[in-house]
Amino acid sequence: MTLVQTIASRENLVRVLDNLKEGIIAHDLQRKIYFFNAEAERITGYSRQEVLGRDCHEVFEGPFCGSRCSFCGGSDVCEDHVEYPLTLTTKDGEQRRVDFSITMVRDEQHRSVGVVASFRDMTALMELQRRSGDMTRFANIIGADRKILNVFQQIVDVAQYDFPVHLYGETGTGKELVASAIHNESRRGGAPFVPINCGALPEGLIESELFGHVKGAFSGAIRDKKGRFELADGGTVFLDEVAELTKPLQVKLLRILQENTFEKVGGERTVEVNVRVISATNKDLKKEVQGNSFREDLFYRLNVIPIHIPPLRERKNDIPLLVDHFLKQVEARSGRPSPRLSESALSSMLEYAWPGNVRELQNAVQFAIVKSKGQVIRPDDLPLELRDLKSHAVRRGPVKKLDPQAVQDALSKTGGNKARAARELGVGRATLYRFIGENPQAAKVDG
Repeated sequence: MTLVQTIASRENLVRVLDNLKEGIIAHDLQRKIYFFNAEAERITGYSRQEVLGRDCHEVFEGPFCGSRCSFCGGSDVCEDHVEYPLTLTTKDGEQRRVDFSITMVRDEQHRSVGVVASFRDMTALMELQRRSGDMTRFANIIGADRKILNVFQQIVDVAQYDFPVHLYGETGTGKELVASAIHNESRRGGAPFVPINCGALPEGLIESELFGHVKGAFSGAIRDKKGRFELADGGTVFLDEVAELTKPLQVKLLRILQENTFEKVGGERTVEVNVRVISATNKDLKKEVQGNSFREDLFYRLNVIPIHIPPLRERKNDIPLLVDHFLKQVEARSGRPSPRLSESALSSMLEYAWPGNVRELQNAVQFAIVKSKGQVIRPDDLPLELRDLKSHAVRRGPVKKLDPQAVQDALSKTGGNKARAARELGVGRATLYRFIGENPQAAKVDG
């Protein structure tokens, strides 16, 4: 028997797969599980005896991969290979964050016969990165500041529950990104995510946009139309600027939250939907309630889990990360190198208050790229608000404990890594960048 034949024998194949650091689960087109390795047992808490030969949905009390399941309703439509993050609930009710990879299994005639899924437990690694400050990105959100890391943890915590979430924070802080992350991390992740800007929809059409209408309901209604809530069935509705809804629409929204039902404009039939509602506003909803412009009962329905999105001025340590991200974004789209940011320009960015938050920062980077016309973005290439900063703001001096030689020593010790150098010096990254901007010689490290 050849080595290949030996390895391919069932006994040896099971032994090999049982020693992998990834969970492996395989099922046929009827979702009947025919393989479940040792790591899959450890991650999920289910034993092989509990799952083999049984329907995947029955074992895990629903689709193992949530709304991303390609085998719901008897469908066998699946791409050859897909990957996505997933949060699993174990047999004991514990949540585990895994990286999931699914591959379609086909026979010699290229017919689909089932799927093999592998998944790696990332829970401990993510927690270690969060605690150590090494996490700089999560679900397309950039940041390493303690306040944004706390938001990352809240996303994971609330994702597995269908309770309403209310995001509050200033304009431009990334509330829709957070809402999308909650949706994608949840078991609804493969279903629609439907954002609705309540303040941007025309007042005369907003009810039709939200709930749909039937043919002839009003002039111009030439056919039946599904509303946003119906389009989001099985997924998540994100109500941005929810404070802008009129009182009559607030009543209808309250009914959806209570009963998951509504009627289309001009319709008599009750429509039932299964949606999760995430809302957001840059206003203080409690004050809106006190001012009688927002229903108190709706406030309590929406504000079950409040999450505050911090403004950029409260997490300035993330500015270098965000600038680097935006520069790489432009570079990828344009196909040509973006200019680098000078220490003095970064120092100006760290001093600015950023009333428009991350959105304003992105605009400033794009402005500076166009203005620089070269390889380096300098303070004069920044928008006027930042260039005028020195004449309108009192600049803080460098922290006394910093001096050029100490900074040089720290940079030399950390191989030029400013984040690690800041930790060595016991100061924030923003403080170090500000000091270097004011003392450029401090950044000169002998090779």
